[in-house]
Amino acid sequence: MVDFKGLETFLWVVALGSFKGAAQKLNTTQPAISHRIAQLEIELGFKLLTRETRNITPTARGRQVLAYAEKMIGMRAEMLAALRDVSAIRGIIRLGVAETIVHTWLPDFIKEVNRCYPHLSIEIEVDISPSLRTRLLAQEIDIAFLLGPLTAPLLRNRLLCEYAVGFVASPALEVPNPANVHQLAEFPIITFARKTQPYELVKSLFNRPDLPAIKLHASASMATVVHLSLEGIGIAVIPYQLVQDELQAGRLVLIQSEARMPQLSFCASWLESPDTLAVELVVDIAARVADTRAATVA
Repeated sequence: MVDFKGLETFLWVVALGSFKGAAQKLNTTQPAISHRIAQLEIELGFKLLTRETRNITPTARGRQVLAYAEKMIGMRAEMLAALRDVSAIRGIIRLGVAETIVHTWLPDFIKEVNRCYPHLSIEIEVDISPSLRTRLLAQEIDIAFLLGPLTAPLLRNRLLCEYAVGFVASPALEVPNPANVHQLAEFPIITFARKTQPYELVKSLFNRPDLPAIKLHASASMATVVHLSLEGIGIAVIPYQLVQDELQAGRLVLIQSEARMPQLSFCASWLESPDTLAVELVVDIAARVADTRAATVA
């Protein structure tokens, strides 16, 4: 008979890519994890895992087992969530947040969490989305509000909000409005940090043989990007909802252009397990607050 604990161990080894990570998650030792996997392979009669350089990945048969194991773990988590007392939620949630969320609806989210679950504390860390993904998989944070969705075993995603990205600049910069991509390329461009999806999209937009080499300033701080654009350093390529007040006051202007940037989709991402009830309740609040903010802006 296949041991349920063995299946759960197998799921976490695959999700975290190591025996060490699974041992930390399950509060046990690496030898214990190795024993559970070996025992499960004996019971099933085939190998479940293979090592590729530093990573551990499932075999072809292992991927089949993984699909069934995810369903079983998910059903157990659903059952436990239905039977628990929501009013008793307490403890600490470690939250990683992309800065775009910080400057839009994060304060409203924290207020709502405090109202609904007064015994629940939120520890907030702000970082770029690639770093948040790494930290989530390393179990250094419990939830990430980031550019997504993400993919990995046991990783769950929920779409929170989408933001249109535009070109904004100080009137003092005297950017033509509307402006074509050639006119935009004549000015320094300020945007998200390197190694992020928006940075690569901006870079590819101007990476054309018919355009001059652009001066591209990158920052992990949206506050810095906004400040530089207010000072007339260059054109900021950001979600323009971040600067609604500046646009209404005329300190910044939205540059109309046929050059388009895709919307940015922000998701809540977390690793599913039987003890994620508080996490999922917090994600519900985030989705509700984000929807309310979107309706207000619209």
